[in-house]
Amino acid sequence: MIDLVAIRTVAAKEFRDRLRNRWVLAVSAVFTLFALVIAYFGAAQQGEVGLRGIEVTIASLVSLVIYLIPLIALLLGFDAIVGERERGSLELLLSLPISRAELLLGKYSGLAAALSMATLAGFGLAGVLLATRLPFAALYHYAGFMLSALLLGLAFLSLALLVSVLCGDRTRASGAAIALWFFFVLVFDLLLLGLLVIQGDGPAGSLLPWLMLLNPADLFRALNMFGSDELRAFYGLGSVLPDLMTQPLLLGGLLTGWIVAPLAVALWRFR
Repeated sequence: MIDLVAIRTVAAKEFRDRLRNRWVLAVSAVFTLFALVIAYFGAAQQGEVGLRGIEVTIASLVSLVIYLIPLIALLLGFDAIVGERERGSLELLLSLPISRAELLLGKYSGLAAALSMATLAGFGLAGVLLATRLPFAALYHYAGFMLSALLLGLAFLSLALLVSVLCGDRTRASGAAIALWFFFVLVFDLLLLGLLVIQGDGPAGSLLPWLMLLNPADLFRALNMFGSDELRAFYGLGSVLPDLMTQPLLLGGLLTGWIVAPLAVALWRFR
């Protein structure tokens, strides 16, 4: 039987630590600054500056989030367990009336709360400032973007906890976290594009849209282009998505699965 009080106690401690070292404030400020700069200069490659509508703004912000949030989430959680083990405090924690599942879930909840506050506060503040220049209807799409960015961060935080459980020391854990970032953010799409070029309309090429389900970053990208033809035009992979994969509820559910599955494996392994 899992004790929710124990989980809440561990989560509160993790959250307070992030507030105390001003991590939440720093990340919120970074998100706000980058969101405003990209929203204003996102169309500079077309020879224009300034706000040009919510479609162009979200398209520019999606590119930022795919690179930045996974890295922040992985760096935030890669040493959650292995760091305690190296410091010798893991045995002390487990000697208390708390189970391994409660400890891991508490750490994840506290780190998730810190990441959620930083993400929503950073992009939310930028949204408030953008609301003075954009129509009210655009806020609906911007709110969906913030929610999907939060899901992406929580998915990579789950991967970070899995890395922290599996690795024996912080050096290996940090290397594995950076390797995951490179694979999902940079290498995976290059492999898909190479497959598309080689196979074209062949059987392997037809599997391309479904292979995107294996990457939470691609799910996030697809989730933010489902409602706008202009947004789809920004991404080459968007043109090959079948209609089934342009449903926001389905894509949101799949991205949620990327939160649950790695955390479940981490719980099983840590026990």
